[in-house]
Amino acid sequence: MTFDKDTEIKVALSMCKGVTSALVKHLEDCDVDLATLFDGRVSRCLENLGLRPNLLQDLDLGEALFKARKEIEVMKRHSIEPIFILDDSYPVRLYDIPDAPIMLYKLGNANLNNHKLISIVGTRDATPRGMAMTKQFVEEFSKAYPGVTIVSGLAYGIDSAAHISALDHGLPTIAVLAHGLQMIYPAANRDLARQILSRGGAILSEYSFGTQPYRGHFLERNRIVAGISDVTIVMESDVKGGAMSTARCADEYNRCVLAVPGRPSDRESSGCNQLIRRHRAEIITAPSELSDAIGWIAETPTPAQERSLFPELDGDNKAVYEYLYSCDRPCHFDEIHNATNIPVAHLMALLSELEFDGIVVRHPGNRYSVLR
Repeated sequence: MTFDKDTEIKVALSMCKGVTSALVKHLEDCDVDLATLFDGRVSRCLENLGLRPNLLQDLDLGEALFKARKEIEVMKRHSIEPIFILDDSYPVRLYDIPDAPIMLYKLGNANLNNHKLISIVGTRDATPRGMAMTKQFVEEFSKAYPGVTIVSGLAYGIDSAAHISALDHGLPTIAVLAHGLQMIYPAANRDLARQILSRGGAILSEYSFGTQPYRGHFLERNRIVAGISDVTIVMESDVKGGAMSTARCADEYNRCVLAVPGRPSDRESSGCNQLIRRHRAEIITAPSELSDAIGWIAETPTPAQERSLFPELDGDNKAVYEYLYSCDRPCHFDEIHNATNIPVAHLMALLSELEFDGIVVRHPGNRYSVLR
């Protein structure tokens, strides 16, 4: 992870309240060097772009640079990755929303640009039915869309159930926080956060280190949960639940929104029923209906794959299979190489062979898992 002058400028720019993602994108379109924003050479350039020449004079750029340097020292100590809106690693889906955060702070290894991302949200006061359905949906998604990433907000109830079920079925999961990465809120989910990181997931926030949680941050956080994914599913929610704001954001971003209906007498489902009634969400009653709603093609095991669930292998093939089978998540090629000591070229050929035989599944990011 490189923290150079360019990183310092990006972090400082994100700390200037008057700078929006729309402005940064406009500067990029006009091929403006961001460094000029901090050295006094930009006034004429801004005027030529049709912007107020004194736009940045209202900002304390010196203070922003000072804060950025302190933030970078913290990121170094805690292995936090800063992701600027113009960086290649910035989530492409999130980039497209009009109020995209300028900077994201990330812990963990999950790919924010995975080929399939599903946000699952709902009430903190989830019913046993809601918890069970969340687990069922994630389990079925893991079978139909191997390697799909599950996104949620690490709150009690539906959020926690979505993260836990993703871990149980070897899926990467991303928790989006409403505060800085110095803490986990609620504190009871600290162990869950550790598991997310240790199993290839990620903890994500737009807030700098030390930022405390407060009500407005949770509403702002919801737009990231909605914007980073292909589809948002509301499992259970009251009409005033936080999940409703996530659903509204996803709908405004023209993303697919699905809601699980409930009985009219169930308060925990009143929000879902309202979303469906007002045509802000499509109805979903079973995991299999996702493919119709969003157009994804579910993967089904071939006869060769079914025969290979417990393959009789030997030598290096067996070593690779046993290592992947012992893991509860997709493993990167480098991990497999380090664990088995098989030469790189030979390992690449073995994995291709095992994939062809339906024994190994390849995931985005050069990761592999066995078909169970």
